[in-house]
Amino acid sequence: MQPNSIITYVRLMKRRKRNAGNRRGVQLVTLCISTAMVLVLIGVVVFSVLTSHNLSQWVKENLTVTVMLKDEVSVNEAKLLCRDLYHRPYARNIDYISREQALKEQTAAMGSDPSEFLGVNPFSATLELQMKSDYANRDSLKWIAAEIKKNPKVSDVAYQVDLMDSVNRNLAKVNILLMVVAALLTFISFSLINNTVRLSIYSRRFLIHTMKLVGASWGFIRRPFMKNGLLVGIIAALIAIAVLGGCVYGLYNYEPNMMTIITWRELAVTAGAVLLFGIIITTVSSYISVNKFLRMSAGDLYKI
Repeated sequence: MQPNSIITYVRLMKRRKRNAGNRRGVQLVTLCISTAMVLVLIGVVVFSVLTSHNLSQWVKENLTVTVMLKDEVSVNEAKLLCRDLYHRPYARNIDYISREQALKEQTAAMGSDPSEFLGVNPFSATLELQMKSDYANRDSLKWIAAEIKKNPKVSDVAYQVDLMDSVNRNLAKVNILLMVVAALLTFISFSLINNTVRLSIYSRRFLIHTMKLVGASWGFIRRPFMKNGLLVGIIAALIAIAVLGGCVYGLYNYEPNMMTIITWRELAVTAGAVLLFGIIITTVSSYISVNKFLRMSAGDLYKI
C-alpha cells in the first residue's frame, strides 16, 4: 500500500469515527430532550395529585359558618364566646363582626345607609367561624350548628350546605380523575421512553452482535448501555425538574397566594418522583432493548 493511500485511509477512519461520535452525541441530546418532555408531563400529574389534597383542605377551611348573636349581647360577651369556641376541636379561625362594622360594610356594598330610612341598625353582630377541613361536611356541620345554638347568646347559625356538598363531591371527582390520568400517563410515558431508548440502541445492534461473537458475556455487553441509560435518565430528570421549577416560580410571581397551597414538601416529592421515574424508566428500557438484540441472530438483525 502506497504512503498516500495509508494516509488517506487513516484520515477516512478518523472522519468516520468523528462522524459516528457526532451521531451518538446528537442521539444522546435528542434522547435527553424527548425523555425530559415526557418526565415534565409526569411531574405535572404528580404535582397535581399532591397539591389536590392541599387545595381540598384550603377550600374546606375557607368555607364560613355564620353565628348570629342576639342584640343584647355585649362586645365582652361576644369575645368570651369567641374564646370558648376557639377551644373547640373544629374551630380554626373566628372573626367577630360588630353591628357597626356590619352596617359599614353593607353601606359600602349597597351604596346607601339602610339605617337612614329604617331608623335603626338592622344588622346583628356575628361570628364568622372557619372550621378545620375534617369537620367541613354535612354530618359534622349538623351537630356543630346544634351545639352552638344551645348557647343563649346565639340567635341562629347559617351555613351553605349545598355549597359544602358540591365542593366535597367535585374535589372527590378531581382526585379520582387525577389518579386515573397518572396511571395512564405512567404507562404511556414508559412506552414512549422505551421506544426512544430502543431506537438509540438500534443503531448499535451490530456492535452488540460483534461483542457477543468474541465471547463477551451478556452482563458485560449490557453494562455500558445501562450506564448510558442511567445518565440519560438523570440528565432528562434534571431538565424536567428545572422546567417544572420555572413554571412554579412563574406561578408564584403571578399569584403569590398560591404558596399557601404549594409547600416545599410537594415540590421536593415531585422532584424526587421525576428523578426516580427518569432513572427507572430509562434503565429498564435499556435493559429490555439490549436483551432483545442479544437474543437475535445475525440474520434477524438485517431484517429489522
